[in-house]
Amino acid sequence: MTLKIHIDDSAPPYEQVRAQISEQARGGVLPVGYRLPTVRGLAESLGLAVNTVAKAYRALETDGVIETRGRNGTFVAAAGSAAEREASLAAQAYAERVRRLGLAEEEALAAARDAVRAAYGKG
Repeated sequence: MTLKIHIDDSAPPYEQVRAQISEQARGGVLPVGYRLPTVRGLAESLGLAVNTVAKAYRALETDGVIETRGRNGTFVAAAGSAAEREASLAAQAYAERVRRLGLAEEEALAAARDAVRAAYGKG
């Protein structure tokens, strides 16, 4: 990830960070699932205040460009059809794996249902 902040630019630094990360994520330069630097780490590397980068990350999260997974970090989020494509690929990989493991179709579906329920806090 490459960001350039121009102090003489009319756009505030947080907006420059937000716009560049958004552009790189939507353009595929930053792929879905790419782990972004910590707020503190990015602030240090760009010579910005921590609150400036935090503001940019909050705006990106509100826009659905990134997602924060607690202590695991901040990642480029799958959005719209990209999310559906990624889910489809994951489902295909799962189906191939459980077939190789010898699970019956109903067993595989039950395992997937249990995992989805657990992920959404319904299990």
